[in-house]
Order: sequence, then structure tokens, then C-alpha cells
Amino acid sequence: MRCPFCQNEDTQVKDSRPTDDKSAIRRRRYCPACGARFTTFERVQLRELTVLKKSGRRVPFERNKLERSLDIALRKRPVEPERVERMINGIVRRLESMGESDIESDQIGRLMMEGLESLDQVAYVRYASVYRNFREASDFEKFLGNLSGTEEDYHDN
Repeated sequence: MRCPFCQNEDTQVKDSRPTDDKSAIRRRRYCPACGARFTTFERVQLRELTVLKKSGRRVPFERNKLERSLDIALRKRPVEPERVERMINGIVRRLESMGESDIESDQIGRLMMEGLESLDQVAYVRYASVYRNFREASDFEKFLGNLSGTEEDYHDN
């Protein structure tokens, strides 16, 4: 593993242990060249996933993009990081176990919506406003009106 500070390629693992949810191995590393310490995470990857964008572009799936989207939706919300990590792990596992290497971006968005709906209602509405491309206040009103019913009743215009 390359040192992120000095780029030395000869770093040493000082400690390894599973994460709390047992979905990854956390490794504490040390760089003998510059003395820096840093942490890496090792996860099982069942298959390489490719995201099919609405524009037709194909891009590699990046778990970090899910994390960033959730961070934005959950900003200043009282949600424990462990619950967020479990949600992300669940989404990635579902995507990897679908049997397809190509995943439509809408499918990822729907899984995010499902997870956020049970995780935090405010974050759910925040994410929906971007995912559903809300353009005006009436879009929020329609969506919020449907929260008491089924989410499928809301259609983009």
C-alpha cells in the first residue's frame, strides 16, 4: 500500500481488525520512510459494477459517491454513523447480488430512497428533491402529500 503522504510503496501493517459490522477489515499502517500512520479498509467485492447513466454513459461504480450523497442528505441530522454504514453496505450487497454487472443509475437512486425513508424522513425529502429533480415548491408539496400514501404516486413532470 502506497503512503498517502510521501508516496513510499513500502508501508507496514501494524494492526488489523474487523469493523463493527464485520463488513470490512480495518488496517492501521505505518510508513517507515516518513513515519506517518494511516488507516485503510479492505472490503469484499463480489463483482465489478458499472453504472449506466441516463445519458447512456457507462462509469465505474464508486461506493464513495453513495457516501457523499448520504452525507449531503444527512447533514446536521441526528443519525448514527453506524446506521449510515449499514445502509451503504446493504445497498452495495444488493447491487452486487443482482447478478448483473451493469446497474442503471435509477436503480441505485431507488435503493437510496428506500434506505433513507426508514433512516430519516428529512434526509429522505432532501435526497428526493435532487433525485426527483424538484423545480418548484409545488413539487415538494406533491411529494410530501404522497408521504402519507405511497411514494410511487409521485410522477416527474
